[in-house]
Amino acid sequence: MNERDHLSEQIHRLGDLLGETLIEQEGQELFDLVEEVRGLAKAHRAGDRESGVRLLERIESLPLPEARGVVKAFSTYFALVNLAEEQERVRVLRRRSREARAAGEPVDETMEAALVALRDQGLSAAEARGLVHGLLVMPVFTAHPTEAKRRTVLLKLTDVAEALGRLDSGTLTPRETEIEYEWLRELIVSLWETEDTRHTRPTVLDEVRGGLYYFEHTLFDLVPEMEARLRRALERTWPGETFDVPHFLRFGSWVGGDRDGNPYVTPSVTEQTLREQQTTAVRLYRRVFERMHGHLSVAEERGVSGELRASLEEDAAVFPEEAQRVLEHYPREPYRRKMAFIYRRLQATLEAAARPWRADHRPRPGAYASGEAFLADLRLVQSSLREHSGRRLAEGQLGRLITQAEVFGFHLATLDLRQHAGRHTAALGEIFSRYGIVEEYTALDEEGRQAVLTAELARGRPLTPAHLDFSGETNETVEVFRLVRRAHERVGPEAIQTYIASMTRGPSDLLAILLLARDAGVAGGLDVVPLFETVEDLHGAAGTLEALFAHPAYRVHLDGRSRRQTVMVGYSDSNKQAGYLPAHWELHLAQRSLSGLCRHHDVALTFFHGRGGTVGRGGGPVNRAVLAQPPESVGGRLRLTEQGETVTTRYANPRLAQRHLEQLAHAVLLTSGKRTGPSPSRGGDWEEAMSALSPRARRSYLDVVETPELVGYFHQATPLEELARLNIGSRPARRKAGSGLEGLRAIPWGFAWTQSRVTLPGWFGLGSAVEDWAGDDTARWETLSAMYREWAFFRNLVDNSQVSLRKADMLIAEVYAGLADPATREAVFPVLCREHERTVRVLLRLTGQRELLEAAPWLQRSIQVRNPYIDPMNYVQVALLRRLRTQSDAAEEDALRDAVLLSVNGVAAGLRNTG
Repeated sequence: MNERDHLSEQIHRLGDLLGETLIEQEGQELFDLVEEVRGLAKAHRAGDRESGVRLLERIESLPLPEARGVVKAFSTYFALVNLAEEQERVRVLRRRSREARAAGEPVDETMEAALVALRDQGLSAAEARGLVHGLLVMPVFTAHPTEAKRRTVLLKLTDVAEALGRLDSGTLTPRETEIEYEWLRELIVSLWETEDTRHTRPTVLDEVRGGLYYFEHTLFDLVPEMEARLRRALERTWPGETFDVPHFLRFGSWVGGDRDGNPYVTPSVTEQTLREQQTTAVRLYRRVFERMHGHLSVAEERGVSGELRASLEEDAAVFPEEAQRVLEHYPREPYRRKMAFIYRRLQATLEAAARPWRADHRPRPGAYASGEAFLADLRLVQSSLREHSGRRLAEGQLGRLITQAEVFGFHLATLDLRQHAGRHTAALGEIFSRYGIVEEYTALDEEGRQAVLTAELARGRPLTPAHLDFSGETNETVEVFRLVRRAHERVGPEAIQTYIASMTRGPSDLLAILLLARDAGVAGGLDVVPLFETVEDLHGAAGTLEALFAHPAYRVHLDGRSRRQTVMVGYSDSNKQAGYLPAHWELHLAQRSLSGLCRHHDVALTFFHGRGGTVGRGGGPVNRAVLAQPPESVGGRLRLTEQGETVTTRYANPRLAQRHLEQLAHAVLLTSGKRTGPSPSRGGDWEEAMSALSPRARRSYLDVVETPELVGYFHQATPLEELARLNIGSRPARRKAGSGLEGLRAIPWGFAWTQSRVTLPGWFGLGSAVEDWAGDDTARWETLSAMYREWAFFRNLVDNSQVSLRKADMLIAEVYAGLADPATREAVFPVLCREHERTVRVLLRLTGQRELLEAAPWLQRSIQVRNPYIDPMNYVQVALLRRLRTQSDAAEEDALRDAVLLSVNGVAAGLRNTG
């Protein structure tokens, strides 16, 4: 059986199991209703408009419990289909790995493939050592509200995925296969009976615990394997050479640290987040010890170092009762005794982590003061084993544990802090006014603010009193920096290393952070990171950094941070402001200019890419996006956000997480090590073409966004307002109050357009720009085709837009348009349809295809197969929205809102990347 048939059979089997569950739990009536709805949706998609009308009427007539049952049926179906497709990917990856190994070749898009390609370009082993030495791949997890699954549901889906994996193993007996299917039936019933949605809005700590799931179930065990894979790849590529493999994979988090626009992320919550992460890290180490119980049962006569003996005496003095028990159990097994004492110290550390931090903090007896102290004990055991013929034991499971401890420490993931630059300006304004430094700091221009900050940084005096008595917002802003100091003392310097200023406009935004950090005594342990989000800020980014690098206080800070500078670029706000093509081009140009500037100043630059799940927010295949960056901008280091439902897609399955991280490392290695010149676009016809296309695309985009009726249409014909009230995430949907687009965050902007099947941020303006510029000029069309064939940046831009266009569906979008009043609908919807048609036509000509995604048939087929099952959920969502907007009964309104959220989950599961 080929792979496609295997997948079809598995999906069919899961569908049958779900159908049996519907009949068993709800009765034949719901099953028949689901089939009726599916049939009408398929007929409508096949061109029968009357079926669409009948479908909408049928759904609108349904009692709420039945409508909810329909949505839950399709939503659960997609949850199962997604797992089946993931298992299919695992099957394909295993087959490719076997075939590649048999042929003596590396698997595509792996670290080994990158190294072989670089070797064939002339890279020597010595040069490879230099490249790998500075390698960094750092995914940073966020809690942006486009993933609505409860942790309980995630755990059940993990159980289903594991059952599918066992069924795929090919080693089960017929009876064992029956047992697995019985277990699958039980899991599907459990999924059906479980509430998919939250009845209350999740707290920040709920989101923290949701993010920790991926460390517990995937990442903690995966990191040592990734390092081993890189080591093997280097040794196979350059036989006979030796390599030191660094800890190139690191992880960060914004969950509990990102306070920009989220009033619920208080200093207390951030402290609790750090303690949750520490607790999780310690529990994971204890889990390893429990797995290793009895492993280091090395007899005393085999030898033990004097240092290890001395440490055992110290442990016995700290834990006298434990010492007696351990000695009774393991009288002649010193390594086992030491591991027992380490386990006991971890327990004390766990107890200490549960206590809130206080100014009079006293270490708990026996607890580790830091991750380094824990590591010192592990290294002591490892060193003694090496000295006494135990090298294999030293470098096996113990070596793996040491790798985990070196990467994850007691912090687990570095917690980034982010705040809007305006908050620091306001806080300093109040402080400066209180002490007579300057009366109206916030009214000063950029030059004036810099002058005040420069003077204060030069004085070196304390800025704030021990007891804070400013306004609530200023007290909180200052307290965050003091919390950083406590985190460094109690967890370690890795706990918080980065402070990001959202909406960075000028050097004063970063000097303000530096001043507040210095006041708290943490400037030397904190990277100050600008986030350039708007087109105007991207234009001014090089000037901002140029001024910073020339500033005396910032130069000292930079020297103290090993002359490393991180710059974050945002994909969402620039897209919302200017449209798809202009935003990507401005980001490309900014990365080029900033890379050149940092080289000139001998500063090691790391770009931090604020990407989302959808194409409009920088989504799409990440490895191709890295390969599409200006080559000079990567430099062996990559930081990127992992957001929303993409976290589940990429990290829930350990094998797929490994593949994703391999692809990231492959792209970083290949881009950083290849022997090519700068971007092929620089200074030639291609750059001229992009410079001509960008303003045209922006004008087309703004023409629709600035249409007076657009705001009304967006509120009426998408689930925007309902999304803001749903219990998806802790953060408000708007930066500031109001109903306009200006204060709306870019995430709900993209999320609402995707739910309504327009996917506007991923394509609008591209078709008009190309058609207007190229027109009937054959030479210009040839230029565009050459750009698509030969320039990774442009190919990635076009291919991602194809995905957005293919997932868009103007047939379904028309159903949503029916929610708007006639005048508003007629002013907006025909414009969307014309631009969609134009962009499809343009991209087909440009790429030489007959249909979108012709070159990616598996993706084309996946979307085609999914659509008839997504459509019913869209129809139900529209019907529910219509009811909800006219509902006055509070209890009924809550029930409707819950059903709408279920439909949001279902559409998200069907489309796979919605935010």
